[in-house]
Amino acid sequence: RCNVAPLLPPLTPNLSAHLIAPWVSVVGLEVHAQINSDSKLFSGSKVQFAAPPNSLVSFFDASLPGTLPVLNRRCVEAAVMTGLALNCSINKKSLFDRKHYFYADLPAGYQITQQRLPIAVNGSLSYSFRAGKNLNQMETRKVRIKQIQLEQDSGKSLHDDVKSQTLIDLNRAGVGLMEVVMEPDMCCGEEAAAAVRALQLILQALGSSQAIMAEGQLRVDANISVHRPGEPYGVRTEVKNLNSARFLAKAIDYEIRRQTEELENGGSILNETRAFDYRLGRTIPMRDKEGKQDYRFMPEPNLPPLILYDSKSLPTNTSHQQVVNIDWIRERLPDLPSVKQAKLVEKYGILPEHSFTLLNEDGLMEFFENVVKETQMNPKKVIGWILNDLLSYLKQCNLTVKESPVSPLLLTDLLNLREREVISSSAAKKVSTELWKGEGKTPAQIVKEKKLELIQDQKELEQICQAVIEGHQPAVMEIKKGNKKVLNKLIGQVQKTTRDRSDPVLVKQILEKQLL
Repeated sequence: RCNVAPLLPPLTPNLSAHLIAPWVSVVGLEVHAQINSDSKLFSGSKVQFAAPPNSLVSFFDASLPGTLPVLNRRCVEAAVMTGLALNCSINKKSLFDRKHYFYADLPAGYQITQQRLPIAVNGSLSYSFRAGKNLNQMETRKVRIKQIQLEQDSGKSLHDDVKSQTLIDLNRAGVGLMEVVMEPDMCCGEEAAAAVRALQLILQALGSSQAIMAEGQLRVDANISVHRPGEPYGVRTEVKNLNSARFLAKAIDYEIRRQTEELENGGSILNETRAFDYRLGRTIPMRDKEGKQDYRFMPEPNLPPLILYDSKSLPTNTSHQQVVNIDWIRERLPDLPSVKQAKLVEKYGILPEHSFTLLNEDGLMEFFENVVKETQMNPKKVIGWILNDLLSYLKQCNLTVKESPVSPLLLTDLLNLREREVISSSAAKKVSTELWKGEGKTPAQIVKEKKLELIQDQKELEQICQAVIEGHQPAVMEIKKGNKKVLNKLIGQVQKTTRDRSDPVLVKQILEKQLL
């Protein structure tokens, strides 16, 4: 699907001469989403971010002998809701398994997961991302969802390099996760990041996961390989625990380049697990998988099969309190992001790509709607200020919408000044620049201090325009010969003379009248 050579520069300069035949890159994802639930998957322990270490640990979470798991209904319903939103088939019967491996933060020595029969299978996720040479067109694609499974999270190891010791925090141990396994249908970092952002929006719309990547509520493992067109897939590597869409894109693109260079130089790719070092901008080896790890999967003996039903498969011998009604969940599905996007286009008359940006930037849609609600300006003009001024500045300064020094109220005041023609568009840009300094001044105060109000006296404007005409006779002669474009030069001179305190539309009218 992607030719690596023209898209991605090599890691070393001398490689470019060897990149004659293209390589095809293949990317698949495994996304672990923390379920939005007050308690853990198999215990009543509370779920809370940044709680004091080991303050949210039950006997079961610590794997004390004799403790038994009790399945959390909320977690099951969240997984079913997510499966329905991702067009999956919901298995009426699913099973739990033990996956054995030994880490210090996994006290039982195994993880309860769903290896044989997961809760949902065979779905799909649509996502859009910017494509084309200048990234100026939106392209929509679809990735297949292999399965969604319920499983426990592990604890957390805290490494103290000063004292050369590792401490274990089990607050996270047993927290409910949904693992969403995507087929290898993607080809580059930007595409994979777009798919994760689309999934994140769906999870947040459903409320099945808060999906805050900065808090570890959405973690991604990426499987990457490259091969020649028409040949079988190459050996894949897995980059683990990526907790940012931006780092995900960078890690995948780096790994594609690394594998391409290795193969071009006659080397081979190891089937290994790697981590992404964001400071170096590269992946680093963690452990190889050449000797395949035996997880010794076995059925979880302490949990019965999970039974789900709909109107066509109502159970007869089972208490309704022990099962989950799929139809009941389906009826309560909220609007998904694609529906919200269409509603934004219809309600505000904005372009589809603008509604896509509003939904994909955390907090931006709320910011936009708060401004539109209070300003007199047309929403189409507001979206221009939001995307071209606000968003570009935030990206330049690496700030989130919530960290913006310009609040919806300040931007509303500025746009209202412009809409009431108190200031010109150029002056509005100057006010915006001052607002970004975060000095606590209002737009009205800045306009007054900088003397940016529009000149309301038409006679004064006429005198200024006449002076500009007399001082730019060569341009006047060009206009009279029929070159109307030169008129913009005169308008610019008037703007310069008035320090952007004149309305360009009115100035144009005055100049045209005086030049007749």
